Amino acid sequence: MFDLLSTVEYGGCSAKLSPKELDLILSKLPSPVSENLLVSSDTHDDAAVYQLNPETALIFTTDFFPPLCSDAYEFGQIAACNSLSDVYAMGGMPLMALNIIMFPSKQIPPDVLYQILKGGQDKVSEAGLMIVGGHTIDDYPPKYGLAVVGTVNPERVISNSNAKAGDILILTKPLGMGIIITGKKLNEVQDADYQNALNYMKLLNKKGAELMQKYHVRAATDITGFGLIGHALKMCKASQVSMEIDSQMIPVLSGAYDLADLGCLPGAAFRNQDFAETEIDCQTHDYNLKMIMFDAQTSGGLLMAVAPENVPLILDELRNSCYPEACVIGKVKDRQEKYITLK
Repeated sequence: MFDLLSTVEYGGCSAKLSPKELDLILSKLPSPVSENLLVSSDTHDDAAVYQLNPETALIFTTDFFPPLCSDAYEFGQIAACNSLSDVYAMGGMPLMALNIIMFPSKQIPPDVLYQILKGGQDKVSEAGLMIVGGHTIDDYPPKYGLAVVGTVNPERVISNSNAKAGDILILTKPLGMGIIITGKKLNEVQDADYQNALNYMKLLNKKGAELMQKYHVRAATDITGFGLIGHALKMCKASQVSMEIDSQMIPVLSGAYDLADLGCLPGAAFRNQDFAETEIDCQTHDYNLKMIMFDAQTSGGLLMAVAPENVPLILDELRNSCYPEACVIGKVKDRQEKYITLK
């Protein structure tokens, strides 16, 4: 079997540009303006939302990255799952998708490309939509993802700009995915811990989106390349609030803490730390937990800002569906001197 991990230094969402550098570049570009554009790039939200009529708005997003695992089929599944997640984070349901493929035809056997595409197609079918085409170029290392269109009622869009003081923060998946993948590349991770991380990355956020709509959640984001703190910070800035996060409540993938303790930390974690550290009040003395919160996630969980009265209900349904480690990790507060306090 061809090992896709042998082709990359940074895979999955760890391959994202530094959020600090990206913010600087994007700040120089004009912001789009339209009365129908409900969510644009201004708030750095998960996807754009464009209203078609009083009942329907389109959600449009794209995501792709280099391999983060050895098996081509699993890579396809994870990349597709990650691409769909932005639609779910906005409270929508995906409608159709296009493949985005970069593949070195002379360096990797063609069956590897088939397995990547098959993994993506099977995950999209599981989610209940169709892949209707795509675009392929010859490039090394390989990269795969999707452009996705979804729909949502304009009155029920979930955004990172709607968090309010008093909301309770719920995280649906454990952290540490980037650390586990780094451990795999260094032959330091246990096979069971590695497979557990892959299984979480293949877990759709579809049920989470359905429950957010059921319990009238209006503020959320999915945790991917900028890590928990990076995405929480963007949510705070968009909503003009602050957050208090309890590091002891953070769900962590089996094996990730021990790997962090060994110093097995991917470069993306340090890039995310550089982006966010001036905006946070770090009161925790557990360095490993702090870096796990900066760790870049691929196809990570949803971070929801939930009204206190709905927390027990949504937590119970999350844990009894497909998110057994979903838990409360903090709360939203009025704007403070620092955007985030890490307890």
